[in-house]
Amino acid sequence: MAVETESDKEMNLVAHLAELRNRLIVTAVFFIVFFVGAFIYVKEIYSFFEKDMDFVLNVTSPAEIIWVYLTMAGLAALVGTLPILALQVWLFIKPALTVPERRASLSYVPAVFILFVLGLTFGYIAFSKLILPFLLALNDGMFNELFTVEKYFRFMLRVTLPFAILFEIPIIAMFLTSLGILTPTFMRKTRKYAYFILLIVGAFVTPPDIVLQLVVAIPLFILYEISIYLSTIVYRKKEKKRKAYLNEDQSE
Repeated sequence: MAVETESDKEMNLVAHLAELRNRLIVTAVFFIVFFVGAFIYVKEIYSFFEKDMDFVLNVTSPAEIIWVYLTMAGLAALVGTLPILALQVWLFIKPALTVPERRASLSYVPAVFILFVLGLTFGYIAFSKLILPFLLALNDGMFNELFTVEKYFRFMLRVTLPFAILFEIPIIAMFLTSLGILTPTFMRKTRKYAYFILLIVGAFVTPPDIVLQLVVAIPLFILYEISIYLSTIVYRKKEKKRKAYLNEDQSE
């Protein structure tokens, strides 16, 4: 049996780092391509958001125009590049996985993208249909409303992006369960703490109104319960394989 020397370990590490660099370069190239394409069609992207506005956005400096171009192009490029990034991560860890693990983990690639888009969609609907109308209703004619492009989109992204990240909880739970780091039992035991954290997140991205906070938090609670359910499925399959493997060893 060959013994791996320190030199071999260093060569393997260098090879892994080189592969990781190549994966990151591929991802960066796709990001740039998506960014350039979105930058060209930024007016069409802006019109998509503009149709939900009952007011006109203003700019106070030429830099704001550039800022909104870069921000919208960057957001579109991020969404477009996400499945590429997930695929590159899968290709990087693929050699360390068994054939069944490769098939199972490959399904995570489109799931990551779909959940991210669903999170963005939910966050934007909550922002445009609940949060923004609530805040505008508080004005009730007291102030002259003047909305700038930069502040409007900063506020919108502050609301929507956390939901896009939180909607990845089911995938993260399944992945960590498959690695043996997380169990559905632990998730059930810490449910009240998880709910508390999700409630804080909901309160952070919504105005200080308990009804709005609950409207936003309840879908997150449901998402956590779905994560427990999916974690349970992965855990049972893993335990079934482990028991089958142990039975094979005992029969031999």
